[in-house]
Amino acid sequence: MPVEPPPCEWLLPSPELGDEHGVCGIGADLAPGTLLAAYRTGLFPMRAFPDGPIAWWSPDPRGIIPLDGLRVSRSLRRATARFDVTFDTDFEGVMRACADPRRPHGWIDEGFIAAYVELHGLGWAHSIETRDATGALVGGLYGVQIGGLFAGESMFHRATDASKVALVATVELLRHTGATLFDVQWTTDHLESLGAVDVPRSEYLTRLRDAVRGRA
Repeated sequence: MPVEPPPCEWLLPSPELGDEHGVCGIGADLAPGTLLAAYRTGLFPMRAFPDGPIAWWSPDPRGIIPLDGLRVSRSLRRATARFDVTFDTDFEGVMRACADPRRPHGWIDEGFIAAYVELHGLGWAHSIETRDATGALVGGLYGVQIGGLFAGESMFHRATDASKVALVATVELLRHTGATLFDVQWTTDHLESLGAVDVPRSEYLTRLRDAVRGRA
């Protein structure tokens, strides 16, 4: 069972009051209690700009992947046979791959890595790893799970389809464990091709309240 950390010491902003970019407030910290309080209310952290302060985001619309709406093409289904999938065997390795500074629009720095590794140690943050025939880490994703919510944070691949295979495995795991909400923050062409959709922020927050309480 996850370990509940000391509570958040900050008054976090309302997730209903984001600006046109989705920013609701700036400041606070990345302590485990702060992160959990944020996700439970619909916020997630990213830097406002590189080396800048922490910003708390609640986009409108919000990207989700319906757990009954994942699109798995024939080629992707075939790709699943080329990889082995593991869970929570290299959380930090997945985060560092997602944080590779060579990737465009990177935002994951050492502060974020340390914070989420700590959250992982408490049982709240999880990684799904894709490995090739040699056992090498070639893809994966990580996120935060609270009750029926899985908040996906970032994904990466070093082999074709490796991140997609991790996503398929994540959806299958969430279905098996009774999760109800897979948050991906913003939709992209890549995620839309796999079934991601936009929902109004108000709808997301309603779904979130039910998910963290374990209601379908």
